[in-house]
Amino acid sequence: MRTALECFPCFLRQTVIALKQQTDDPQVQEEIIKAVTPLIQQADTSRPPAYTTTFIHRLIREKLQHDPFLRIKQEYNGIALGLYPSLKQTVRNSANPLKTAARLAIAGNVIDFGVFTSVDIEGSISRALETSIAVDDYQSFAEAVAGASEILYLLDNAGEIVFDRLLIEELTARGKTIRAVVKGSPVLNDVTMEDALQTGLTDICTVIDNGCDGIGTILEWTSPGFRDVYEQAEFIISKGQGNFETLFGDRKKTHFLFQAKCEVVARELDLPFGSMLLKSS
Repeated sequence: MRTALECFPCFLRQTVIALKQQTDDPQVQEEIIKAVTPLIQQADTSRPPAYTTTFIHRLIREKLQHDPFLRIKQEYNGIALGLYPSLKQTVRNSANPLKTAARLAIAGNVIDFGVFTSVDIEGSISRALETSIAVDDYQSFAEAVAGASEILYLLDNAGEIVFDRLLIEELTARGKTIRAVVKGSPVLNDVTMEDALQTGLTDICTVIDNGCDGIGTILEWTSPGFRDVYEQAEFIISKGQGNFETLFGDRKKTHFLFQAKCEVVARELDLPFGSMLLKSS
């Protein structure tokens, strides 16, 4: 994907969302808004918007000397863990547990405080389970799962990680070895190792970090060790819009599970805003 005209005001909007997570001081907010403006002016429109957004959030964390999303990440990990028992029962009682778990993983992608200021988790779950999703490559997904012994699972957001745990548990129950990937350091409300520990994912599968704070998966910024794992992966499950922005078009065998949470991505896909996708590469 390329950065579009609509991305420029969105860069500022995301900055405001981040600042309001951390400070009510108008002087600090104004100072940081002005500081990020040159980064927006320098945006490389030939690249996905995730590149510029990464630079912006690095600067925000530097100026605040704190991760502005730490509190809300912990809060939504807790909220999702509270939903976990009933969601687990939903998966167990379904006619096709793998498909149900995959749809719930997509539903969890609504928990994104880089884009939204509030989320409707229950509504997202209902839509994922009760309506047709816009792009449903489940058959090829199931075939890829059946044919793979090891799966690389690129995680996305805190809170959402609990929904991913449901799918990962279904995959491990089928004898698959899973390596789940978190960010190397904080960015937005993306998952880090601390979130994997808080939500019990480290008890379910191997969790590694990609050595990077980039939004999505910007391969050239990740660690050599992660790139080796990525290149050797026989099948990849990629969660979230940022990973789609930065990885779609790569030749790896990948399925993208996410919601189109911005007009630019929706237009790129020729789909309505908010569409849910289980999309094969």
